[in-house]
Amino acid sequence: MGTYIIADNQELSRFALETIIKQDDSNTLVRASDKTTLVEKLKEHDNAVVLLDYTLFDFADEDQLLIVAERFAKSQWILISDDLTPEFLRRVVYSSHQFSIVYKDGPLKDIRDAIEAASHCGRYISQRAMEIVISRQQEEEAHPSILTDTETEIVKAIAQGKTTKEIAEERFSSVHTITTHRKNIFRKLKVNTAHEVIKYALRAGLVDSSEFYI
Repeated sequence: MGTYIIADNQELSRFALETIIKQDDSNTLVRASDKTTLVEKLKEHDNAVVLLDYTLFDFADEDQLLIVAERFAKSQWILISDDLTPEFLRRVVYSSHQFSIVYKDGPLKDIRDAIEAASHCGRYISQRAMEIVISRQQEEEAHPSILTDTETEIVKAIAQGKTTKEIAEERFSSVHTITTHRKNIFRKLKVNTAHEVIKYALRAGLVDSSEFYI
């Protein structure tokens, strides 16, 4: 027995998920079509299992997703999507144990195992997702200066003279999250100041000389 929030705007996959969950008639099903509705439903059912197609939903980035999950700490999340980037997978897997990850084109057993794990406050990472995460980690260990997509965007913002607070507001993230990104950027680039980050951005072609703040 449990409450499940279906946050999937693809009709066929939503129907399939609802069919699986309804096999136990003691389960409660709720739908959410956008982030605002999802938050409202979580206020009513803070320990629900959320089945989310992240790629078809209106989260701006993984930071927003993680903030909502942290806000509703009793909830469990099953991410069910066709295409999740390695950077996204690695960030979500290492940031919170609330998330299970499966793919829509994966075996049905993955979905069932993820639902079973989430219903007992556990998590399930499909073999495909785990292989991608491990591969990305190995690449970063071999090339520690490589920045993630999110970190690259933050480097651009730093080069444009934006403050941590401004970057956080633009990305709908917390100041703490952006501060953590900055620390990771400085560590990866082996620099100590924002000026050195700007020099890196120029050398890497992330911005041209007319874009950065003087």
